[in-house]
Amino acid sequence: MNLRMIGCNFRTAPVEIREQLAFSDDRIDRALDELVARYDCEAVILNTCNRVELYLARPVVEQPLDADLLAEFLSEFHQLPAATIRPHLVELADADAVRHVFRVAASLDSMIVGEGQIAAQVKRAYERAHQRSASGPLLHAVFQHAFATAKRVRSDTGISRGHASVSSVAVDYVKEVFTRFDDKTVLVIGAGKMGTLTLRHLKNLRPQRITVTNRSPDKAETMAAECNGTAIPWANLDAALVQADIVLSTTGSPEPIVTLARWSNVLAKRAAGAVVILDIAVPRDFDPRIHDGDRTCLFNIDDLKRIQQQTLADRKKHIAPAEAIIEHEQAKFMKDWARRRNGPIIARLTQDVDQKRQEIVLPLLAKLNGRLTEEDKRHLEKAFHLFQSRILHGPITALDEAAHEGQGQTLLEALRKLFHLQELKEE
Repeated sequence: MNLRMIGCNFRTAPVEIREQLAFSDDRIDRALDELVARYDCEAVILNTCNRVELYLARPVVEQPLDADLLAEFLSEFHQLPAATIRPHLVELADADAVRHVFRVAASLDSMIVGEGQIAAQVKRAYERAHQRSASGPLLHAVFQHAFATAKRVRSDTGISRGHASVSSVAVDYVKEVFTRFDDKTVLVIGAGKMGTLTLRHLKNLRPQRITVTNRSPDKAETMAAECNGTAIPWANLDAALVQADIVLSTTGSPEPIVTLARWSNVLAKRAAGAVVILDIAVPRDFDPRIHDGDRTCLFNIDDLKRIQQQTLADRKKHIAPAEAIIEHEQAKFMKDWARRRNGPIIARLTQDVDQKRQEIVLPLLAKLNGRLTEEDKRHLEKAFHLFQSRILHGPITALDEAAHEGQGQTLLEALRKLFHLQELKEE
């Protein structure tokens, strides 16, 4: 095996470096083509906000790919000094590279362990390389096994259970209060970044109506257009609160915009039924005393972050079982690949030794013809078969072990020379 992973991630490179090394969508195809042409290799490029990784495979080991070589490629492609790039690159070979891609696909190497996006990103990276004919037998086998491993990790452990983003946790709480949303009104107050992310999740619930208000009418109009909602004047906030079922508030106000007294007046005008208020502003927009757990369910950013941290803590309990699955699947892949790769030479070696055995046994049986019983002949042939098996056991076992340790190519060449199998070349 001649497999390499060379790249950087959020642990090895600051965001400034990752941004400079990132491949824009319209340049990935060109990068794949150049890697294949320049290094005569298979290639997959995994490009996310947290990592830029090149997975490369070559059929021969005489010219191994390494981080120094790829630093030059990245330097030329991105017009950056190689000295700036090289300190941030990590290089993993063969079994370690296989383990790494399995861990990445299973989200064990993510900034948020168990996050659900990375598996799809890895799959898209492979499919893009496949469409460009940049991937080959080895990378195909590695990535297909990585997808199956990631699926097993998700199904056999709780590593991805629960949501780990504040915006997702917020929507989880909304779904605990309401069972349907096609009759609900969502009110958005403000236009902060966190509010935009949370609104995106709320919109997926398909509420009947979304209204947006902001001290800046232009900002209200912009956000309303983005979510197919309706902008309303800031002066109409109280009336909007009376009608809302779900409130998402994320202003930059230094003091609460809804005091206990103001909410009491709003509550008196509301119809029966609960309202969920997601106050993710800092400082808070709503007086925390308005929460009663019945008609008014108020959650602030600290409440949501506590749930987020608990989710992450729960996921960490599943890291060890997930890592055990990775180790098992990595060992299985290496063994299967060694069998596939070494199969032809093992078959040829077995055939060659078997032919030599027959060249000795058949003349011997002919010479002893008439002096041996049929049972004697069977015992004699069985003894030579056993001798042949024991002779081959050592080389075959050593070949499997060497392949698992990434040293199979050297032993393959030695076997070809020792048993005069030079005409059989590795595919």
